[in-house]
Amino acid sequence: MKAIRRFTVRPVLPQALSPLTELARNLRWSWHAGTRELFASVDPGCWDGDPVQLLGTVPPSRLDELAEDEEFLGRLHAVAEDLREYMAGPRWYQEQSGAGLPAGIAYFSPEFGITAALPQYSGGLGILAGDHLKAASDLGVPLIGVGLLYRHGYFRQSLSRDGWQQEHYPVLDPNELPLALLKEADGSPSHVALALPHGRQLRAHIWQAQVGRVPLLLLDSDVEENDLGERDVTDRLYGGGSEHRLLQEMLLGIGGVRAVRTYCRLTGHAEPEVFHTNEGHAGFLGLERIAELADQGLDFDAALETVRSGTVFTTHTPVPAGIDRFDRELVAQHFGPHAELPGIDVQRILGLGMETYSGGEPNLFNMAVMGLRLAARANGVSTLHGKVSREMFSGLWPGFDPEEVPIASVTNGVHAPTWVAPEVFRLGARHLGAERMEGALSVGGADRWDAVAEIADGEIWELRRVLRAHLVDEVRARLHASWRQRGAGSAELGWIDQVLDPDVLTIGFARRVPSYKRLTLMLRDRDRLMDLLTHPERPIQIVIAGKAHPADDGGKRLIQELVRFADDPRVRHRIVFLPDYGMAMAQKLYPGCDVWLNNPLRPLEACGTSGMKAALNGCLNLSVLDGWWDEWYEPDFGWAIPTADGSATDDDRRDALEAAALYDLLEQRIAPRFYERGPDGLPDRWIEMVRRTLTSLGPRVLAGRMVRDYVAKLYAPAAQAQRVLDFAAARELAAWKGRIRSAWPRVAVDHVEVASVGTTAELGATVALRVRVQLGELQPDDVEIQSVTGRVDSEDTLTDAVATPLKPAGGPDPEGRWIYEGPLALDRTGPFGYTVRILPSHRLLASAQELGLVAMPSELTGEGAGVLMR
Repeated sequence: MKAIRRFTVRPVLPQALSPLTELARNLRWSWHAGTRELFASVDPGCWDGDPVQLLGTVPPSRLDELAEDEEFLGRLHAVAEDLREYMAGPRWYQEQSGAGLPAGIAYFSPEFGITAALPQYSGGLGILAGDHLKAASDLGVPLIGVGLLYRHGYFRQSLSRDGWQQEHYPVLDPNELPLALLKEADGSPSHVALALPHGRQLRAHIWQAQVGRVPLLLLDSDVEENDLGERDVTDRLYGGGSEHRLLQEMLLGIGGVRAVRTYCRLTGHAEPEVFHTNEGHAGFLGLERIAELADQGLDFDAALETVRSGTVFTTHTPVPAGIDRFDRELVAQHFGPHAELPGIDVQRILGLGMETYSGGEPNLFNMAVMGLRLAARANGVSTLHGKVSREMFSGLWPGFDPEEVPIASVTNGVHAPTWVAPEVFRLGARHLGAERMEGALSVGGADRWDAVAEIADGEIWELRRVLRAHLVDEVRARLHASWRQRGAGSAELGWIDQVLDPDVLTIGFARRVPSYKRLTLMLRDRDRLMDLLTHPERPIQIVIAGKAHPADDGGKRLIQELVRFADDPRVRHRIVFLPDYGMAMAQKLYPGCDVWLNNPLRPLEACGTSGMKAALNGCLNLSVLDGWWDEWYEPDFGWAIPTADGSATDDDRRDALEAAALYDLLEQRIAPRFYERGPDGLPDRWIEMVRRTLTSLGPRVLAGRMVRDYVAKLYAPAAQAQRVLDFAAARELAAWKGRIRSAWPRVAVDHVEVASVGTTAELGATVALRVRVQLGELQPDDVEIQSVTGRVDSEDTLTDAVATPLKPAGGPDPEGRWIYEGPLALDRTGPFGYTVRILPSHRLLASAQELGLVAMPSELTGEGAGVLMR
């Protein structure tokens, strides 16, 4: 029989145990060892890593017993007091005096991976967002997270008997999750509402998760006031058709801003000065903020400038196919007089997202393009990804080389207290002290990590074996459960007791399964892989996990191909596929592996943080030079898989070459290094690589380092720009931009000349440059005239270019032309060249490239880009 109604009965805790409620409701327990240990001791038999569930299932008799246990009560009050100090005391951010930091920051993301107990994530984007919030909390950054509450989460994965991915969508009850409903002063639920076409409304409640010091607001459309279709808007993460996704993203962006305003009104939290859009899904937040300013008297253009000044946009995808794009007519239907934001001209809204550049689709509305147009500051998530993003979006800044496109990079990091195994933490605490170890994991600093060099080889190797043994136990339990789901009887599963060996070199591979991540590259030569798995002296074993998007049959076929290979009785003791990859599995998998494998198509991995989490546990990386590994790889602590990216190499040959390189590395370098023993019976050279991984990579891969970078490079400049741009300044800047755009067609470089120089010149010489320009209706204060010098290739294209402002030499001539002069310093040998250009210039611009306008010499203009040195 099935129940006709479901509701949650909460336990009534004895008064002495009341702090447990506060501890359970603050998700700091998910990364604070002392709090987790306290909850585990409440009832070890019921503890599964979720305090809210634990308190709902522990017998009342056990609670009464604990209420009389002085030792437990002492620990409880100590942990509760530690949380209170953590929440109220000054941290890194509060110590940055005089830095002009923002009083509040709103961080929007479509998914957040905080803990397995709050399954609101699908993969790396959500885990990164969760780590961002946790690190911000540890550092004291005044962040407010904003997302959606998906009643079915993403999906739970299992396998059919023949290895095909199955999806399951369990219903999540917010009352059984570590959430609290945001309420008005009279006790009624707070809500936001969006106007939809045909007089409909989309209403949403606001649930709050407390992530340490950071509130996370999650909007939930499953409310009684909505019609059935609107109730399902927040049903699943990345589900549904185009209109469904559009409504999700409108609720996230527009509704999210309204939720932030409600939260600040009710709690007194500082209003955000900076809004951070984590990928394009929340891009509509800029439109809501424009509408707010319009209600205060600003016109659209001035409001746009104000919004841009305080907005940060982070792109995470290196391919156009990974960006949400909607039909322009669908977007138009949902805005305007009879829908949302009626005070804004629909054509202005559409103009923000249209692909008006060369090669763009004129009838598509691009969420990333809107995100970039609504943000004065943007970044990719690794140095290489920043470069790829500048090239991918260069059409928005015509006339500029990709190197000058104003998209910076902040390399991702991971939240070490979440991902470092307890055994690793305890070893570090014994040598560094618990407080210094906590500082090393949260704040970072190379000096804290250098102490790892003092840990004895024997201790490091014993730790690695313990972690490997834990993984073996975890794999066997999960594999048994998976085979039972696939229909196998217990009597035919005795072989699982022999799966994996705690003394064998263990390789991990776990991630989403789009085609570019190449799950099955390792199967390219199956006989060679079998030889590696079953080598009589130096065997390897591989643990694999990953989910394909429910609509991606190609990804599902890759999983099935891998599973069928792993089912082969000849190798099933050495290679396993574990279904339902998520945070709980990952926290066992990363520490237990010796090598973390990553073999995407370069440069399609934006960052790839799973290898960072593995590295923090002493696992070595084996990866294509992509994402973060391209930036920080050194042979002292890992291996690089060569990339076969020659222009004459087709896809099939590329995969064959890179697979062969992978096998060679495993066979000739990695396995011998792991099994090699020194005079003391330990793999000395392997242990040294583990030590170098921790000391060299440890401080770099931290989310604390990442958030500090965001604060210094993006949040602080955005807040300062926002403060400068009051209404008067916003109107001034908007009017100036309008005047510049109108006048720019009549701006030109009229003539360029230099002092007499042949085709060669001496290093260190200085050459006088004289330029005549047409400015039309503009004045010299509106522009900057630059000389641009650098090396030149065989086609006279400038590289490593350096721009130097030129100075006006007197007033305009009778024809209105201006003369600018300056020196050309011949400061490098080899092929050397120059050109000149005119750029718009204003004190309130975030960059000279902001308007996408530049005037260059034509081929008939004087000496053009004359090559000076060959």
